[in-house]
Amino acid sequence: MPAIWGLDLKELQWGKFKGSYMFNRVYHLRRTKMIVYQAAMILCVVSESVGTAMLSDYVDQQDGISTRSHGQAQVQNNDIIGIASFNIVVGIAVATIFGAGFFFDLFWPERIETKAVRLSWKISAVAVSIIALVDALALTVIVATHRAYIIGVPPEYARTLVDKNGPPNLIYRKNAMSVTSPVLLWLGVVATFSSTYIMWRSHQHDDQFGPWSAEYKDEETI
Repeated sequence: MPAIWGLDLKELQWGKFKGSYMFNRVYHLRRTKMIVYQAAMILCVVSESVGTAMLSDYVDQQDGISTRSHGQAQVQNNDIIGIASFNIVVGIAVATIFGAGFFFDLFWPERIETKAVRLSWKISAVAVSIIALVDALALTVIVATHRAYIIGVPPEYARTLVDKNGPPNLIYRKNAMSVTSPVLLWLGVVATFSSTYIMWRSHQHDDQFGPWSAEYKDEETI
């Protein structure tokens, strides 16, 4: 079988997704990594998905109200659209780093990496964790304290346009998806920082003792 970056492609086997292999005790912190890496990926990606639906609704709101008013009214909601767009980038970044970490540890747990590669893993994990935290803070503040505004028409006409156009709510915190996205993201932030910590600990152990767990080594020596 061919190899890419020194990784034997014959190790790409569906059987490795079985719980008995994925959560075995052969490798140090394996169970923990398999859980927290997936948690970071799933929570951030689901937050991103909910945020994308929210983003689409607020973009449609701009178009709908502008069309109904024949271009007179404009919806000022670029703050929620902007942070939702950034949340998509964050979700992709977290999934890329910890998704790669998950699959590399699943298929090639005994791989040998250079110091530069190890450092890249660590820097990337810290970077996406900080970015995710910034994203969560910004999204939370915007949802909790901001709202959309309609300009270009009298307030009474603006209310009529909103009623005719329908959801989403101009007040972001009253939109279920606007609230759900940051809640999921905060859980993802916790999982992301946990994943970073576990990755650093795992690398430290691997550099000193190799990838195998102490429990497995004890069994081998019996």
